[in-house]
Amino acid sequence: MTERFWETKSLSEMNQQEWEAICDGCAKCCLHKFIDDEVDERHPTEVIHEGEQVHYSSIACYLLDDKRCQCTQYDKRTELVPDCVKLTKDNLKDIFFMPPSCSYRRLYEGRGLPSWHPLLNDGKKSAMHKAGMSVRGKTVSESTIDMDDFEDYIVVWPLGDED
Repeated sequence: MTERFWETKSLSEMNQQEWEAICDGCAKCCLHKFIDDEVDERHPTEVIHEGEQVHYSSIACYLLDDKRCQCTQYDKRTELVPDCVKLTKDNLKDIFFMPPSCSYRRLYEGRGLPSWHPLLNDGKKSAMHKAGMSVRGKTVSESTIDMDDFEDYIVVWPLGDED
């Protein structure tokens, strides 16, 4: 990879290795998100309509290793979890549910990488964890709770976007 490639290439110009490196590894994408709508039903976060709002929870996918902030089955995640969204260059513009701190979203919006990003810290996640930008120590596994109680797990910390 060329040094600071994200400053000279658009997301659509990146090769697969560069694309994968943009992920900061915060694991916020592994949190369950719910749409607040007029019908008051839970439904997948595929579409958001005017007047609706996405609520983040501290409920994490059962595949998440919450210590390392990594999917334990990354290559098979979309097979094992059918509503897991694989972020691509083609669907980036439609992923309204990614938090403001998401590095893909930041680059897409022209905001650059945050100072705590691993690419700016010798490939290490420690600055991200120290800044509180990952899910480490903040989640419960979906396999350990009753999903009917999801309201008890609504949180606002995923929306933080410190630089």
